[in-house]
Amino acid sequence: MTDSPALAARYGAARPRLAKRTARLLVVAALVVAVAVAGWLTYVSNARSGVQSKDVGFSTPDPWHAEIDFQVTKDASATAVCAVHALSQDFAVVGFKEVEIGPDANGSGTATSLQRVPLRTESAAVSGVVDSCWLKAS
Repeated sequence: MTDSPALAARYGAARPRLAKRTARLLVVAALVVAVAVAGWLTYVSNARSGVQSKDVGFSTPDPWHAEIDFQVTKDASATAVCAVHALSQDFAVVGFKEVEIGPDANGSGTATSLQRVPLRTESAAVSGVVDSCWLKAS
């Protein structure tokens, strides 16, 4: 293709392209910023809630019951509420319960406690998870 003044007048002049190196640097910089923002949002979310949970175990004594074991870390004087789900093979929620974890009478500072939650399920569960935890308003 030739660049003639007649074509440039009719269609506009060709725009200069970014160099490959400049384009790569812009993409890498955008990825670094995205990862930093995601990490910051995760940190802020955990710091605001004041509660952290970790799934520990899961068992199904029969198709209509499940038991979910998890740890909760929170301020010892606070009361937390955790939403617990039992999931089927196709990731549908087949059991749900909100569990209240009260203050630790003997503790101060941050306390971690192990919780076991029995759930009734509407069909066989293949996994159990803590969906989220939050501090209960006083």
